[in-house]
Amino acid sequence: MRKLSITELNRKAPEEFRKSEKYPIRIVLDNIRSAHNIGSVFRSSDAFAIDCIHLCGITATPPNREIHKSALGAEDTVQWRYHATTQEAIQHCKDEGYTIVIIEQTTGSVPLQEYQPNGPVALVFGNEVEGVSEAAIELADVAVEIPQFGTKHSFNISVCAGIVMYDLFSKSLAQS
Repeated sequence: MRKLSITELNRKAPEEFRKSEKYPIRIVLDNIRSAHNIGSVFRSSDAFAIDCIHLCGITATPPNREIHKSALGAEDTVQWRYHATTQEAIQHCKDEGYTIVIIEQTTGSVPLQEYQPNGPVALVFGNEVEGVSEAAIELADVAVEIPQFGTKHSFNISVCAGIVMYDLFSKSLAQS
């Protein structure tokens, strides 16, 4: 066994990636404070060919040195939009036919392993301290949570986003 070389990975060039078909999944970042978390979400979104990232409120936007440190260029390949409020981003996604899925622990949350998307989804991830805002929760179609069994009650937002993206990506492959 050996590691594959960059050429053996057969990755798309940035321009080819920008033109390629994307999965009908959007990411909405609700007032994310850490540019490193934002960059990590860009990098995971590139890996899973996510349609678009919506950056809201205090969430930093590219170009940004701190985002670039963890995105490693994915901020240049993944489509993104800035919205002054998360509600504006959610409404934009709703208007384009996306189901709004908040990733949060609520009274009506569905465990991630039980959630089956039906059509395009916009995944809303909340602030590192406060989680998904109440305003976003009010606009959601469904709440999904990742079951946890330790003493902490949350994942880092970039870790959470990677887990959820992988789960939905896997489910879409299984249906193909």
